[in-house]
Amino acid sequence: MVSARTLADAGKSLRFIRKIAVMRFGPGLYRHIQACNAIAPGERPPLVAGGRAIAWPSTLARGEMASLPEAFVDVGDHWEFSPDCDENASRTKALETLCARLRARGALCPPRNEAYAVTTEWGAPVLATLDRGASETIGIRAFGVHLNGYLRRADGLHLWVSRRARDKKVAPGKLDNMVAGGQPAGLSLKDNLIKECGEEASLAPELAARALPVGLVRYCFSTETGLKPDTLFCYDLEMPETVIPTPNDDESEGFELWHVNDVLDALASSWEFKFNVPLVILDFALRHGVLTPENTAEYAAIAAGLRRDFPESRP
Repeated sequence: MVSARTLADAGKSLRFIRKIAVMRFGPGLYRHIQACNAIAPGERPPLVAGGRAIAWPSTLARGEMASLPEAFVDVGDHWEFSPDCDENASRTKALETLCARLRARGALCPPRNEAYAVTTEWGAPVLATLDRGASETIGIRAFGVHLNGYLRRADGLHLWVSRRARDKKVAPGKLDNMVAGGQPAGLSLKDNLIKECGEEASLAPELAARALPVGLVRYCFSTETGLKPDTLFCYDLEMPETVIPTPNDDESEGFELWHVNDVLDALASSWEFKFNVPLVILDFALRHGVLTPENTAEYAAIAAGLRRDFPESRP
């Protein structure tokens, strides 16, 4: 005979299942966070400077490092620069030599002629610089700026969405934030954002300067070429109705204005956006109350997953 308590518990479970079933945003959003934090098994001894990891070189990179004893030392569970590479210039030269070796083997793309800072964390001293095209293979912490351009209308929030150029090396033809770009060494985040706004969306510097810093997302995943421990600094810019972003370079094919719910539905049902853009959009939707614990099945997982820890920073 079934007890009254068992029937009551069954009733609660059924009500919970029904609640999940009627949530506006069901499963499908969190998988983007999972994809950006998928690391293949295997050992990745870090490159260490000042007692802290600054990079997680790929297997190919470590093989070349072993042939450069004047620049790198294998300490067993990690790598270090040789004693002669004790300052920014000499460490940068050592990395340039390593990259030249990798390019000679066809394991690295040609230089992109944009230097990234090599550091243990944003705001920490810059210990070297590295060509942007080598960031994954060497496995440095890379940084970027991403801008949510949005409008408030009677029917809710709308986001400007960019379509990446079809000839882009990374994520060709995918959907993107209105403006986004990697963070070069020697430039402030704000100045970089203003520059990218002009280049990618033809926004006037005075308008771009109104963008508000609203936090960051971070993730780390492995690729065929190496590791991507990335930090994206997020900005919000409430756009005037009269301003329509237009491409000013070859980065974007154009822009469309989407209701935020349509953006989230696209994230839940497809991989149409560049791999890291969903994290920036999900962060936006959380902060603006579009995704809530009451209407989002994966709310807790999403909220907890947008700022993942990087690999251990100490050897």
